[in-house]
Amino acid sequence: MAKRREHRRARGHVAHTIRAVHHEGSNSPVIEDLGVSGGTVTAERDGWLADLAGPDARRPPLAPRQSRQPVSVGGVSLEIVFETHSISEDNERGVATGWLPGRLSASGRSQAREMGGRRRGDGLAAVFTSDLGRAVETVEVAFAGTGPPVLCDWRLRECDYGELNGAPAAEVHGERGRYLDRPYPGGESWGQAIERVAGALGDLPSRWDGARVLVVGHVATRWALDHLARGRALEDLATEEFAWQPGWEYRWPPG
Repeated sequence: MAKRREHRRARGHVAHTIRAVHHEGSNSPVIEDLGVSGGTVTAERDGWLADLAGPDARRPPLAPRQSRQPVSVGGVSLEIVFETHSISEDNERGVATGWLPGRLSASGRSQAREMGGRRRGDGLAAVFTSDLGRAVETVEVAFAGTGPPVLCDWRLRECDYGELNGAPAAEVHGERGRYLDRPYPGGESWGQAIERVAGALGDLPSRWDGARVLVVGHVATRWALDHLARGRALEDLATEEFAWQPGWEYRWPPG
């Protein structure tokens, strides 16, 4: 019989119940995250409890930004398909949501269904998503409980704008270049966000080598992939206008 332990944790502005289920004959718990928009996200590998537990409320500053290159484990690699979360109400209102949950607009839910249509038959072994509400909702609408397993990871979140979470997008994004290495007041820098996302991506090959996986996230998620997998400079990424497309594909780890 399974033994269950539950506890509550708060991640950003979303409260989650993390349940560790130990089955007889197995030393590895099945970790179930029961608090994401009413759905259940299950991770069937050791170590995910720590990932699901969420970020420290306030973390010390990271070392100065460097161009981090992931370490290839035994030459294994996987295909990453990245999709940005669908259009949110904040996107339509011109708000930079940051670490606030956000939720999809009517057009965003339609866009998410279109994503599901093109990805359900795409040979995906798993779907990894930011735990912020708008990203989780995108995955829920896209796959509607069908398809590959879905796993949430807080490290795939957008950059934390700190005191500017929820501020006008023109104000926040117009000064992105100032915060590549310097944290937003009460938040993090883009370099720190890239390093955080890199930690999540670096864990993938040890479990999903040779697989094709979907990652659903934000600007910081895509910047991490472009910077680490394609060698794009953050200074260049910061000056580009966002141009939506139906997915970006990467080989991971690079090289």
